Amino acid sequence: MKESLQIWCAQRLASHGWHREVPPERGMSVSRALARLRSMEIDEPGALGWQMIGRLDQAQRDEAVTMLVLAFNAQWLDEQALSQWLSWLQGSLAQPPWPDQGDSVIWRARAPFAPIMIDSLSAAALERERTGHFLSHVWSIQERDELIRMLLWLAGQGHRHGWELDHQRFGAMTTAQRLKWHAQMAPQATYAATLEAFVIQGQPRDVAAWDWLRLVDLAWAGMAMGWLDQEEARGFAAHGVDLLTRRYDSWHQVALAWQRGRSLHEGLDLMESFTTDWQLLLEADDSPWQIPLHQLLGDDLRDRSRTMIRKLRSSARHWALAVASVRESDLLYRQSLAPAVSDEQRQQSREYLHEVLDWRQEEGVAGLSRFWMPGQVHHLNQLASDALHGRLPAVETPFGIPSPELLACRPRLASCASVSATIIMAEKYAFHLQMFESADYGETETLARYHTRLAATLDRHYLCVDAMLEAWVRWERALPEDSTQESLVEDIEWHRQDPGSPFHWLTAPTGFQREPGKRPSLSRFTALSLSGPLNTALWGEPEPQYGTQTSDIRDWLDSHYGIEGTAPLIRFLDFLVEAGDRQEYLINYGPYTLNRRRLQEEIAVLESAGRSEEEGVHLERLRRVLKNDHHCNDIDMAAWDIAQLVDLAAAGRQMGWLSADKFHHYLNQALKLASHHYSDWWAYGKGMLAGYSFFMVATPEREHFLSEFNQAMTAWQTGLPPLAGCWASLDFPGTQARRWPPLHADTLPGDERILH
Repeated sequence: MKESLQIWCAQRLASHGWHREVPPERGMSVSRALARLRSMEIDEPGALGWQMIGRLDQAQRDEAVTMLVLAFNAQWLDEQALSQWLSWLQGSLAQPPWPDQGDSVIWRARAPFAPIMIDSLSAAALERERTGHFLSHVWSIQERDELIRMLLWLAGQGHRHGWELDHQRFGAMTTAQRLKWHAQMAPQATYAATLEAFVIQGQPRDVAAWDWLRLVDLAWAGMAMGWLDQEEARGFAAHGVDLLTRRYDSWHQVALAWQRGRSLHEGLDLMESFTTDWQLLLEADDSPWQIPLHQLLGDDLRDRSRTMIRKLRSSARHWALAVASVRESDLLYRQSLAPAVSDEQRQQSREYLHEVLDWRQEEGVAGLSRFWMPGQVHHLNQLASDALHGRLPAVETPFGIPSPELLACRPRLASCASVSATIIMAEKYAFHLQMFESADYGETETLARYHTRLAATLDRHYLCVDAMLEAWVRWERALPEDSTQESLVEDIEWHRQDPGSPFHWLTAPTGFQREPGKRPSLSRFTALSLSGPLNTALWGEPEPQYGTQTSDIRDWLDSHYGIEGTAPLIRFLDFLVEAGDRQEYLINYGPYTLNRRRLQEEIAVLESAGRSEEEGVHLERLRRVLKNDHHCNDIDMAAWDIAQLVDLAAAGRQMGWLSADKFHHYLNQALKLASHHYSDWWAYGKGMLAGYSFFMVATPEREHFLSEFNQAMTAWQTGLPPLAGCWASLDFPGTQARRWPPLHADTLPGDERILH
């Protein structure tokens, strides 16, 4: 320290009773210096920084000199820092020496918590004890990986995600809806009241600064604990400032957003005290925030910070995590290295896999591939393309007309013609992968491969991540709302607009990657669809299963068809190909259509005497012939056999009774039969409905079953709702293609060439 500065310092200290004690030559002990600082309510180095702001008149400067000398003797400041701060108080420096050399300037952003006077590992370490208590009790952070996950959560989602969406949704609610919302939010009543006040006042919904400034603070805390080195800590702090500069033009805007966030966090409107709370930082000439916000971050540090953040999210797992988190936002707590799974999480995930997906551990992660359904994507894309070109099927069908609500959504399909529906399928599949990870079944390397396949497929089908999100929004708006799940449009748009969202920081996999599941050929997909509404739609080739569904299938095969294994199944499938129920009608009932009198006599005989169960079935079918129920006498009912053929073959494949080759053989037979007997889906549907009605066992619920079947048939024929079935998007077997070439990349391969 220069002699002139020492003399000036001694004079200032003498005026406060220090006589001629001048540091460092005649300093006091560390313990005594710390005691003096605590008596001045300065418990740690960060608190000292606050005392340096607003020290403009002489009396305050003299007090600041005392604090600095005490801090030096307490070993909070080195001699160089002490000299710089004393020089500023003396008037030799024009500006207070807040960190401003190179990357150190980034720490000025931490000023709302504690203005940093020295950027060094040793200075940060002085706060380790207090910081450890703070991280443990306030943030529940005990170690480095937990800290990094929290830093990434603050950057990518934070509190702002839920608060900003609540603000937006509350603003759009009716009075009745607001009352209902308040009732649901009773455990968070103060938050709800503050949010309502902000909406009524017209306060902006933006609270991002609340997350991003805390990101800067936690970065310093990580360095204080020794969990982050100086480069890492500065990188995270720079990321927080990088995000701030993308959202705000000035520190004043940052402070306003912070104050709104703090208000919501505390459940108390603090906006009236904004000027008082922020006056020093925003207006004092010696504030560390006198540097404009957009001058705080240099290009080099920004680039290094972005590289670091992308590296932390570079694994393909983060694609699945980001996609699944749109519906399940808590998943973003699992960024970077996945945390250990709690017993409760493990149990919940396993219950989901077993009970909801009917998945079993024997299948492994590869078993989830059955939920990758490119046929469904192709169907949606084709509907959108046909909608754009006016080629969608008629809505007035022989089976009924879709509801007005469904009809209203049909025109929206055209807006999706240029964007792939892959993301609609990927969202559910990504969540399944996350459940497998949380279930803790191992297979780490295999799971990583499926994460990579998912990421590569999404990257291949969309020009960029924002294009993927735009496609997702369009499809969410186009598809009818699911009564069991809310629309994701607002959540997706939030991620599109928020610069910190993980979606903007994903890394595309390199090299060619297979899709997560099999992609059937177009003809194979058409064959699968021939089962129609007889069962749930088959969006992909069935694979052997191990769960409770196999027990259900076994019971169904036994109770309805008396089939208990491979040999009986193959015999019955061959019967359906060669003769089926259609032959029984032709032999046992067709002749009656030529002699109505004989038909009536036969019915009278059966009605007049006791009869067996088999005779009762025969009587019921004779009555249906008499009434020509569902035009059973006029319509070729081979469709009923074809649908059963595909349905039973699929069941046999799921049971493991049919090999892939044998299953494909029966699908080919179904295609041949369909093309031989019918010319279009309407005729095929009429044949299936007639067969379903004619061969149904008499039951009091018959009319209800028929009504449901008609509704399902209407949906399959019209594509409303789109995911009910796929006839509306497929050319009937054997007919000339009438589809417009879709403007998307998701196509199903043909048997010899790529179709469409």
